[in-house]
Amino acid sequence: MKQSFVFLAEGFELIEAMTPVDVMRRAGLDVKTVSITSSRVVKSAQEVSVNADLIFDPTLFKNPAWLILPGGMPGATNLYEFAPLAGLLKNQMNSADGRIAAICAAPAVVLGQLGLLKGRSATCYPGFEHLLTGAKFTDAPVVCDDKFVLGNGPANALNWALEIVSQTLGRTPAEHVAGGMLAFRNCNEIENYFG
Repeated sequence: MKQSFVFLAEGFELIEAMTPVDVMRRAGLDVKTVSITSSRVVKSAQEVSVNADLIFDPTLFKNPAWLILPGGMPGATNLYEFAPLAGLLKNQMNSADGRIAAICAAPAVVLGQLGLLKGRSATCYPGFEHLLTGAKFTDAPVVCDDKFVLGNGPANALNWALEIVSQTLGRTPAEHVAGGMLAFRNCNEIENYFG
């Protein structure tokens, strides 16, 4: 099974980084966290230190399934400014079957500014739309377009992560994971659940 990688930069959004790791591992997918710093310990925007599985520099990214970018500030800017990641994203974009997922500020700050979303539908955190260079902004929680699964913010991290699983394994396995987590897909179910 191909590996997937979630990239952590100082100032990343905690829920957006940990949710895909949790959901993908529940689905049996091989996903690792990767620090783009020289240390495995990376501090989130919420001042939570996370011990990444890997450090970018010595890691060989051979035909990955997914490259995953959490948002958060200045995390997304730090991802964008890390040139080796930009090269990896461009290679993934041009690969036969590699995919990219990003959420919150990352679709705009990283992928948009790198020009990877030109001609595609995209979403991002409100206020960053101007950085979606050449993309068609869609005001939706999660947007899928070819190789991309994009989310708009922390509250939608679970649906975004479930969509990554759905795009990888199919809808039924994603729904199985969602059911096990007691995730509810529409507002009526949530209203009924809380009474």
